[in-house]
Amino acid sequence: MIIIPGANKLGEIQVNERLINFLIFLPLFFISLAVHEFAHAYYANKLGDSTAKDQGRMTLNPIKHIDLVGSLLMPFIAFASGFLIIGWAKPVPVNPNNFKNPYKDDALVSVAGPVSNFALALLFASLLFLNQALTPDTNSWLNSVLTLAVYFNVFLFAFNLLPIPPLDGSHILFDLFPNQITAKILNLGFYGTIILFLFIYSPLWKYFMMFVVSVTEFILRIFL
Repeated sequence: MIIIPGANKLGEIQVNERLINFLIFLPLFFISLAVHEFAHAYYANKLGDSTAKDQGRMTLNPIKHIDLVGSLLMPFIAFASGFLIIGWAKPVPVNPNNFKNPYKDDALVSVAGPVSNFALALLFASLLFLNQALTPDTNSWLNSVLTLAVYFNVFLFAFNLLPIPPLDGSHILFDLFPNQITAKILNLGFYGTIILFLFIYSPLWKYFMMFVVSVTEFILRIFL
């Protein structure tokens, strides 16, 4: 599950039109979802669970990961209403019983999704560096898109590591510390989503976003 904050400025990026911002966001949204889910499926298969592969989910084809409501309907409704862009992909099926080391391997599969987004952020940053080296116009449209892509994937990396269900971080927390408390957290179900939204609208969200922006700017400073 991912939620894109409505920030209009990051560094020198100015987004003046919501429609342009949304149209730029959509392909990044689908690409990032596909990479994230593919990473889960790939490492699950590598560690002994072929469930996702058998269901055709070990692919970078975004169509295979699209959820009709979460990937299409909700983003458009959120855009039209002016709320945060909310969206999610179909969860990749994982059966920990097929792993040799269920806790360790499930943790690796869970962390693979967020890490893939961080790697994608580095890839977009390198493309940004290459584009700026080839073109003198540092305020070009492509530079803005690539910078947004870096920011977006850093956000996905950090957001999905939060230990709140249904995010990957809740699985990682349980796999690292399997006990009754973490098991209850992992199995909060719909209540986990409520807690997640309370966090988003709490004062803590500001500090989370400050962290995301700081990491993004650090990456950009390294590459630029």
